[in-house]
Amino acid sequence: MSNIHESVQMGRNTVIERGVVIGKNVVIGHNTVLLEGTYIGDNVSIGSNCVLGIKPGVNKRMRKTNQLDQGLVVESDTHVGHLVSIYAGTTIGEGVFIGDQASIRENVCIGEGSVVGRAAIVELNTNIGKSCTIQTLAYVTGDTTLEDDVFIGPCVSMSNDKYMGAQPYLLKGPTIKKGAKIGNNASLLPGITIGTNSIVGAGTVVTKDIEDNVTVAGVPAKKLN
Repeated sequence: MSNIHESVQMGRNTVIERGVVIGKNVVIGHNTVLLEGTYIGDNVSIGSNCVLGIKPGVNKRMRKTNQLDQGLVVESDTHVGHLVSIYAGTTIGEGVFIGDQASIRENVCIGEGSVVGRAAIVELNTNIGKSCTIQTLAYVTGDTTLEDDVFIGPCVSMSNDKYMGAQPYLLKGPTIKKGAKIGNNASLLPGITIGTNSIVGAGTVVTKDIEDNVTVAGVPAKKLN
Protein backbone atom coordinates (compact mmCIF):
# COMPACT_ATOMS: atom_id res chain seq x y z
CA MET A 1 0.00 0.00 0.00
CA SER A 2 1.04 3.58 -0.64
CA ASN A 3 0.67 6.42 1.85
CA ILE A 4 -0.66 9.50 0.02
CA HIS A 5 -1.82 12.60 1.89
CA GLU A 6 -5.34 13.72 1.05
CA SER A 7 -4.11 17.15 -0.08
CA VAL A 8 -2.05 15.74 -2.98
CA GLN A 9 -3.06 16.95 -6.46
CA MET A 10 -2.46 14.47 -9.29
CA GLY A 11 -2.61 15.03 -13.03
CA ARG A 12 -4.17 12.66 -15.52
CA ASN A 13 -2.66 9.18 -15.95
CA THR A 14 -0.45 9.46 -12.85
CA VAL A 15 0.93 6.07 -11.75
CA ILE A 16 1.75 5.45 -8.07
CA GLU A 17 3.29 2.07 -7.23
CA ARG A 18 3.13 0.34 -3.87
CA GLY A 19 5.23 1.59 -0.98
CA VAL A 20 5.23 5.20 -2.20
CA VAL A 21 4.89 7.92 0.46
CA ILE A 22 3.69 11.39 -0.56
CA GLY A 23 3.46 14.28 1.92
CA LYS A 24 1.21 17.32 2.20
CA ASN A 25 0.44 19.80 -0.58
CA VAL A 26 2.29 17.90 -3.30
CA VAL A 27 1.40 18.62 -6.93
CA ILE A 28 2.09 15.96 -9.58
CA GLY A 29 1.74 16.59 -13.34
CA HIS A 30 0.16 14.47 -16.05
CA ASN A 31 1.60 11.06 -17.04
CA THR A 32 4.15 10.99 -14.22
CA VAL A 33 5.21 7.67 -12.65
CA LEU A 34 6.36 7.23 -9.04
CA LEU A 35 7.95 3.81 -8.69
CA GLU A 36 8.01 1.51 -5.68
CA GLY A 37 9.67 2.83 -2.52
CA THR A 38 9.76 6.51 -3.54
CA TYR A 39 9.35 9.09 -0.76
CA ILE A 40 8.10 12.61 -1.56
CA GLY A 41 8.15 15.25 1.20
CA ASP A 42 5.74 18.14 1.79
CA ASN A 43 5.18 20.99 -0.67
CA VAL A 44 6.96 19.29 -3.57
CA SER A 45 5.97 20.02 -7.17
CA ILE A 46 6.62 17.42 -9.87
CA GLY A 47 6.06 18.15 -13.55
CA SER A 48 4.48 16.05 -16.27
CA ASN A 49 6.01 12.96 -17.90
CA CYS A 50 8.53 12.29 -15.11
CA VAL A 51 9.72 8.89 -13.89
CA LEU A 52 10.96 8.85 -10.28
CA GLY A 53 12.53 5.94 -8.42
CA ILE A 54 13.98 4.03 -11.40
CA LYS A 55 15.89 0.84 -10.61
CA PRO A 56 19.18 0.77 -12.57
CA GLY A 57 19.78 -1.74 -15.32
CA VAL A 58 23.08 -2.90 -16.85
CA ASN A 59 24.53 -5.16 -19.50
CA LYS A 60 27.61 -7.39 -19.19
CA ARG A 61 30.02 -4.57 -20.12
CA MET A 62 28.70 -2.12 -17.53
CA ARG A 63 29.62 -2.09 -13.85
CA LYS A 64 26.91 -3.35 -11.56
CA THR A 65 25.44 -1.08 -8.90
CA ASN A 66 25.45 -2.44 -5.37
CA GLN A 67 22.08 -3.40 -3.93
CA LEU A 68 20.25 -0.16 -3.16
CA ASP A 69 19.39 0.29 0.52
CA GLN A 70 16.53 2.71 -0.11
CA GLY A 71 14.23 4.09 -2.72
CA LEU A 72 14.34 7.63 -4.02
CA VAL A 73 13.94 10.36 -1.37
CA VAL A 74 12.78 13.84 -2.41
CA GLU A 75 12.71 16.19 0.57
CA SER A 76 10.23 19.01 1.16
CA ASP A 77 9.91 22.20 -0.91
CA THR A 78 11.70 20.76 -3.92
CA HIS A 79 10.65 21.49 -7.52
CA VAL A 80 11.02 18.81 -10.19
CA GLY A 81 10.45 19.99 -13.77
CA HIS A 82 8.92 18.15 -16.72
CA LEU A 83 10.41 15.03 -18.37
CA VAL A 84 12.79 14.41 -15.46
CA SER A 85 14.17 10.96 -14.61
CA ILE A 86 15.59 10.21 -11.14
CA TYR A 87 16.84 6.82 -9.97
CA ALA A 88 16.32 4.93 -6.71
CA GLY A 89 18.92 5.18 -3.96
CA THR A 90 19.23 8.93 -4.47
CA THR A 91 18.42 11.68 -1.95
CA ILE A 92 17.30 15.13 -3.09
CA GLY A 93 17.56 17.68 -0.25
CA GLU A 94 15.10 20.37 0.79
CA GLY A 95 14.42 23.26 -1.56
CA VAL A 96 16.28 21.79 -4.56
CA PHE A 97 15.30 22.91 -8.08
CA ILE A 98 15.56 20.36 -10.89
CA GLY A 99 15.00 21.69 -14.40
CA ASP A 100 13.11 20.10 -17.28
CA GLN A 101 14.67 17.02 -18.91
CA ALA A 102 17.32 16.57 -16.21
CA SER A 103 18.55 13.04 -15.42
CA ILE A 104 19.89 12.01 -12.00
CA ARG A 105 21.26 8.50 -11.49
CA GLU A 106 21.36 6.19 -8.46
CA ASN A 107 23.33 6.74 -5.24
CA VAL A 108 23.44 10.51 -5.70
CA CYS A 109 23.03 13.01 -2.87
CA ILE A 110 22.06 16.62 -3.67
CA GLY A 111 22.22 19.13 -0.81
CA GLU A 112 19.72 21.71 0.32
CA GLY A 113 18.96 24.61 -2.03
CA SER A 114 20.97 23.34 -4.99
CA VAL A 115 19.95 23.76 -8.64
CA VAL A 116 20.24 21.15 -11.39
CA GLY A 117 19.58 22.92 -14.68
CA ARG A 118 17.61 22.00 -17.78
CA ALA A 119 18.83 18.77 -19.42
CA ALA A 120 21.78 18.46 -17.03
CA ILE A 121 22.99 14.93 -16.26
CA VAL A 122 24.26 13.78 -12.87
CA GLU A 123 25.74 10.28 -12.94
CA LEU A 124 25.85 7.64 -10.19
CA ASN A 125 27.72 7.74 -6.85
CA THR A 126 28.00 11.53 -6.88
CA ASN A 127 27.77 13.90 -3.91
CA ILE A 128 26.60 17.48 -4.46
CA GLY A 129 26.70 19.91 -1.55
CA LYS A 130 24.37 22.69 -0.47
CA SER A 131 23.59 25.73 -2.63
CA CYS A 132 25.36 24.41 -5.72
CA THR A 133 24.37 25.43 -9.25
CA ILE A 134 24.67 23.02 -12.18
CA GLN A 135 23.56 24.83 -15.31
CA THR A 136 21.93 23.74 -18.57
CA LEU A 137 23.37 20.67 -20.34
CA ALA A 138 26.22 20.20 -17.86
CA TYR A 139 27.51 16.64 -17.51
CA VAL A 140 28.56 15.59 -14.01
CA THR A 141 30.24 12.22 -14.35
CA GLY A 142 29.91 9.38 -11.87
CA ASP A 143 31.97 9.25 -8.66
CA THR A 144 32.25 13.06 -8.47
CA THR A 145 32.21 15.34 -5.42
CA LEU A 146 30.95 18.93 -5.43
CA GLU A 147 31.29 20.69 -2.10
CA ASP A 148 28.96 23.53 -1.02
CA ASP A 149 28.43 26.66 -3.15
CA VAL A 150 30.01 25.24 -6.31
CA PHE A 151 28.99 26.73 -9.69
CA ILE A 152 29.06 24.58 -12.84
CA GLY A 153 28.43 26.53 -16.06
CA PRO A 154 26.48 25.38 -19.14
CA CYS A 155 27.84 22.43 -21.12
CA VAL A 156 30.67 21.67 -18.68
CA SER A 157 31.90 18.10 -19.20
CA MET A 158 33.64 15.79 -16.72
CA SER A 159 35.12 12.29 -17.01
CA ASN A 160 35.95 9.52 -14.54
CA ASP A 161 37.79 6.87 -16.60
CA LYS A 162 41.46 7.67 -17.11
CA TYR A 163 41.94 4.90 -19.69
CA MET A 164 38.58 5.22 -21.51
CA GLY A 165 37.74 1.57 -20.89
CA ALA A 166 41.03 0.22 -22.29
CA GLN A 167 42.11 -1.32 -18.96
CA PRO A 168 40.79 -1.76 -15.41
CA TYR A 169 40.77 1.47 -13.39
CA LEU A 170 39.08 2.64 -10.21
CA LEU A 171 36.61 5.18 -11.58
CA LYS A 172 36.95 8.60 -10.01
CA GLY A 173 35.47 11.87 -11.16
CA PRO A 174 36.66 15.37 -10.20
CA THR A 175 36.54 16.79 -6.68
CA ILE A 176 35.43 20.42 -6.72
CA LYS A 177 36.00 22.24 -3.47
CA LYS A 178 33.76 24.77 -1.73
CA GLY A 179 32.97 27.93 -3.67
CA ALA A 180 34.80 26.95 -6.86
CA LYS A 181 33.37 28.11 -10.21
CA ILE A 182 33.66 26.27 -13.52
CA GLY A 183 32.99 28.27 -16.70
CA ASN A 184 30.89 27.07 -19.63
CA ASN A 185 32.26 24.34 -21.90
CA ALA A 186 35.18 23.55 -19.58
CA SER A 187 36.40 19.94 -19.52
CA LEU A 188 37.57 18.28 -16.29
CA LEU A 189 39.62 15.08 -16.51
CA PRO A 190 39.35 12.10 -14.13
CA GLY A 191 40.47 12.39 -10.52
CA ILE A 192 41.51 16.06 -10.57
CA THR A 193 40.80 18.47 -7.69
CA ILE A 194 39.67 22.07 -8.13
CA GLY A 195 40.67 24.09 -5.05
CA THR A 196 38.48 26.17 -2.77
CA ASN A 197 37.14 29.39 -4.37
CA SER A 198 39.14 28.82 -7.55
CA ILE A 199 37.81 29.79 -10.98
CA VAL A 200 38.12 27.75 -14.17
CA GLY A 201 37.60 29.87 -17.28
CA ALA A 202 35.26 29.03 -20.13
CA GLY A 203 36.56 26.33 -22.49
CA THR A 204 39.43 25.37 -20.21
CA VAL A 205 40.74 21.78 -20.15
CA VAL A 206 41.84 20.82 -16.63
CA THR A 207 44.33 17.92 -16.63
CA LYS A 208 45.94 18.45 -13.19
CA ASP A 209 44.92 19.60 -9.72
CA ILE A 210 44.19 23.31 -9.26
CA GLU A 211 45.17 24.92 -5.95
CA ASP A 212 42.92 27.13 -3.80
CA ASN A 213 42.01 30.72 -4.67
CA VAL A 214 43.39 30.89 -8.21
CA THR A 215 42.00 31.53 -11.69
CA VAL A 216 42.99 29.25 -14.56
CA ALA A 217 42.25 29.25 -18.26
CA GLY A 218 43.49 27.67 -21.48
CA VAL A 219 44.26 24.26 -22.97
CA PRO A 220 45.69 22.84 -20.80
CA ALA A 221 44.76 25.02 -17.81
CA LYS A 222 47.31 27.62 -16.74
CA LYS A 223 47.21 29.94 -13.74
CA LEU A 224 46.35 33.56 -14.48
CA ASN A 225 46.81 35.06 -11.01
